[in-house]
Amino acid sequence: MDQKSAIHRIGSALRKAWKPSLQTIQFLLSVMIPVSLGVLILEKTGLLFNISRFLTPFMHLLGLHGESSLVILSAMFMNNYSAIAVIETLHLPLREITILTVMSLIAHNLIVESTVMKKTGSSVTKMVFLRISTALIAAWILNYILPADFGASNMQTISETITTPQQFMMQDIPQIFKSWTLQTGNLILKIVILISLLMVAQKIMEEFGLLEFLGKITGPFMRLLGLPPSTGFLWIVANTLGLAYGSAIMIERVESGKLSLSEGDLFNHHVGISHSLLEDTLLFMAIGVPLFWAVVPRFILAIIIVWMERGRRILFRKSFQVGTL
Repeated sequence: MDQKSAIHRIGSALRKAWKPSLQTIQFLLSVMIPVSLGVLILEKTGLLFNISRFLTPFMHLLGLHGESSLVILSAMFMNNYSAIAVIETLHLPLREITILTVMSLIAHNLIVESTVMKKTGSSVTKMVFLRISTALIAAWILNYILPADFGASNMQTISETITTPQQFMMQDIPQIFKSWTLQTGNLILKIVILISLLMVAQKIMEEFGLLEFLGKITGPFMRLLGLPPSTGFLWIVANTLGLAYGSAIMIERVESGKLSLSEGDLFNHHVGISHSLLEDTLLFMAIGVPLFWAVVPRFILAIIIVWMERGRRILFRKSFQVGTL
């Protein structure tokens, strides 16, 4: 293949990439911005704090202090960055941080990511229930198997009382809104750059047959996970860039017919429980969580859940419905 032909094919890939990129960017921002603003209101008005107090008795059943419910709520409504920010303010022992880490890695950013998964064949209700219930099961198992003195050298004495949030003042609104606007602007810029680059990379790989080659290489590993061989590239994207940023590829492959809705739903059963093995794992390792506990529990649970879903489909053979609530 000569240089002129290669340049022409790259140009063709670029032209094919811009439309799905814009569509995905618009879709993500239409979900992320309202959710971000809604969580900000919950936090500043104290509603998030009141919900966390209500969950205190339940957290004790998982071997966690009552105030740790703030970590889970932050993760579920927002992301792992917010969960880590809360962990840093609570000074929890490493044993509890580890349990909270696994829960947060499984059940975070539920509104945005479940909306993405609906676009690729899954039910929002089912995905939210699956991720929350799996997070609770993982926490129960870890509370049972982790020794009481796990990370004892790093333990700190903490209070059982949840600190009351600062009183919200009307005069604070301009500063709060300014800070939120700056953060949202950075988010928009990040989404535009990452999704555009990712879509271009995918189209170029498709143009030169690299995706098919990658599918053949990762096929045996995907079969071991219970996933279709065609999801190899998607799995790599979901575990390097994450589910939200990798959604551009997932949505485009479903809409183009290269991945069926049934296959997309099965893939979501795995990545809903275990994704972003690179970035999110490193985030929690930075606050002292061992690599093994940040990766292995959710990865094993994801494999089990996919094979259970495959078994359920065989047993019941129910008709597949697209993106139902």
